[in-house]
Amino acid sequence: MRLSPSLPVSVVTVVRPYSSDRGGQKQRQKVVVVGIPNPFIWFRTRIYYFLIRAYFDKEFNIEEFTEGAKQAFSHVSRLLSQCQFEALEGLVAKDLIGKLEEKCNLLPSSYKKALSVDPDEIMYTTPGDVGIYYDDNGRKFVSILMRFWYLTSVRLPDDSVEGARIFQMAIGGEGDSETKRLLTANYEFQREFTKGVPPDWTITKIEHSKLLD
Repeated sequence: MRLSPSLPVSVVTVVRPYSSDRGGQKQRQKVVVVGIPNPFIWFRTRIYYFLIRAYFDKEFNIEEFTEGAKQAFSHVSRLLSQCQFEALEGLVAKDLIGKLEEKCNLLPSSYKKALSVDPDEIMYTTPGDVGIYYDDNGRKFVSILMRFWYLTSVRLPDDSVEGARIFQMAIGGEGDSETKRLLTANYEFQREFTKGVPPDWTITKIEHSKLLD
């Protein structure tokens, strides 16, 4: 059983000013990303979460999974940015590591830097496609596609990243500003639930906007 890929949410971005000290003398701006779930997809994924708990892992919790996925996303994206492909072993599927190495070696340095994501720069995270399936040998698998929206201050050509939102953010006094882009990434996590197999989630798909498709 597998859900067809689809966009799970509509995203609204707001630049909200806030005071950086008690006196309110310094003003900063913060980007707030608000997700509006598609009701049909939201309901459909909840059915799959129920099936996972009923037949595979009674302790499964999507909130805990999402937090773990965010940590893995930040860690793996940093390794990709630094081209540390050997360190991806055990975290990313073996057949995917070779493909990522080929793609990353062709990227300009600015694109590589934009792959790295700090946990504090992750603005919004949501589960997307969910899959439960069996192979010809009776092995059982669950896959969850996570979508991330994150900010980067790396300078990129304006037309290089399709769909990117650009923000001019005040970071200090007058005249001090920083340009940030809101980018998206898709990471698919897969776990085999066959009896006797270690309970590890492995990343089987990685996409970063138009940086790394």
